[in-house]
Amino acid sequence: MVITAKQEALVVSSWNEMKDDAPTFALKFFLRLFEIIPSAAKRFSFLRDSSLPLENNPKLKAHAMGVFVMTCEAATQLRKTGKVDVGANTSVKHLASVHLKAGIADVHFEVLKFALLETIKEAVPYMWSEELKEAWSQSYDRLVLAIKNEM
Repeated sequence: MVITAKQEALVVSSWNEMKDDAPTFALKFFLRLFEIIPSAAKRFSFLRDSSLPLENNPKLKAHAMGVFVMTCEAATQLRKTGKVDVGANTSVKHLASVHLKAGIADVHFEVLKFALLETIKEAVPYMWSEELKEAWSQSYDRLVLAIKNEM
């Protein structure tokens, strides 16, 4: 599973088109997950005790944005280093631990991928193609694989 220069360019160019509205799209991405699997919200510790509507929850907004950015950055990292690094503030090992404790299963990762792709399709419909879908899929899949390998 290698990301090509063209796939990296597709992810980056579509991200550049979305980035001004990225917080909105990132939130839509996670709200779509909760539409498909309503019980998934209970797996997020910061949502369990919150009385705020999901769309107004600042912690959900920050988390959604982080996942969106990490997925985009994974494409560039894969081309440059051949692996995914999630940044200075966390580690893949930490992400794996959090996901394992929350009981995140393959189905959750798959539904989240679907939600991501549908959100990108909505965000940049004029760019949407099978190639763009595959580029984002590869980037997401490699990020998830890195997390699962540590789980």
